Amino acid sequence: MATLSYNEILPKTVIVYNGEPYEVLSSHIFRMQMRKPVNQTKLRHLVSGKVVEISFHQNENAEEAEVGKMQAKYLYTNRGESWFCEDGKPSNRFSFPEDAIHDKIQWLAPNASVEVMTYEDKPMTIKIPVKVELEVKEAPPNVKGDTATGGNKPVTLSTGAVVNVPMFINAGDIVRINTDEGIYTERVSKA
Repeated sequence: MATLSYNEILPKTVIVYNGEPYEVLSSHIFRMQMRKPVNQTKLRHLVSGKVVEISFHQNENAEEAEVGKMQAKYLYTNRGESWFCEDGKPSNRFSFPEDAIHDKIQWLAPNASVEVMTYEDKPMTIKIPVKVELEVKEAPPNVKGDTATGGNKPVTLSTGAVVNVPMFINAGDIVRINTDEGIYTERVSKA
């Protein structure tokens, strides 16, 4: 395991803090008058998703977590648990609490491929593609005169997620979504 000094604790790294794995979301190194520099970080717990703010001082360091990766398939969500299985090993099933990964699973159709981050061989969290293509399940009808303003309307996708799309999108269309921001990017195919 690599030891990171306070100024190497940067976004996208995963560190062990209080014996638990955290992903570094942001870091800001600054120096107060006459004081030693401090790295102010935001860390997200890999399992619970809880975000904490921690300051690392010049004399402090952190261990880089040895995080593994596994390809898996999303199966379903039921009773607050989202279930997955390892690619090529359907018997290796595992779940995460739905509330810990809701912002990600809302963009996943059953059998979608995901990357699972593991720590000490245990599944910790999932990484999903930045762009996904999903079918529009329900779209409100266009109201005459709306298209001139180039307005948007909310539609429901096959996964149950709701996004704002341009007026010309209809039920049955396939749309591409940016999952980082939860926004419509383009229509892939027309119903």
